[in-house]
Amino acid sequence: MDPARAAQITEAVAEKMLQYRQDKSGWKICREANGVSVSWRPSVEFPGNLYRGEGIVNGTLEQVWDCVKPLTGTLRAKWDENVASFEIIESITDTLCVSRTTTPSAAMKLISPRDFVDLVLVRTYEDGTISSNATNVEHPLCPPKPGYVRGFNHPCGCFCEPLPGEPSKTSLVTFFQTDLSGYLPQGVVDSFFPRSMAGFYANLQKAVKKFYG
Repeated sequence: MDPARAAQITEAVAEKMLQYRQDKSGWKICREANGVSVSWRPSVEFPGNLYRGEGIVNGTLEQVWDCVKPLTGTLRAKWDENVASFEIIESITDTLCVSRTTTPSAAMKLISPRDFVDLVLVRTYEDGTISSNATNVEHPLCPPKPGYVRGFNHPCGCFCEPLPGEPSKTSLVTFFQTDLSGYLPQGVVDSFFPRSMAGFYANLQKAVKKFYG
């Protein structure tokens, strides 16, 4: 993939992610439990919703990032029940790559296995925050595969943010904006994401404790 074009696309995605992070308007809370809040608002990218998750994870920023990073060496497939496999299709730079993620069936198998091909940029900010910024992309090395419905992630990702005075805790803000494709009842989609995101935080906390004690 052309590096300049890839950088241009992901820089635009990273700016959108910052806007999502900073814009407090229009969000409606759809799930709150165990210190995790999930909210949504209509997406401007596709006929679906943009979801935001917020929670505090017990673990240093480096530990939490190690578990969620969408790069080579991630632990994601070992703990995230919504990730069956994760692979790097092309490394463009140390912080920019094309990845393929497969997901298992979900919602009592109403949602069949999916795969997603994304262009991913990792950004580090002056205050120590690390963000992942991703969006769907087509790649010649990754055509649709039998047994999977090709889904599409619109600008999405997460912010791992340090908590001042709390080095052993990390604020994690996540954004999901996913077109699952296929013929799914809207009610199934609308109930799946909030529940899935709440589970993501719970499973991440267990993973940090498991891998780092």
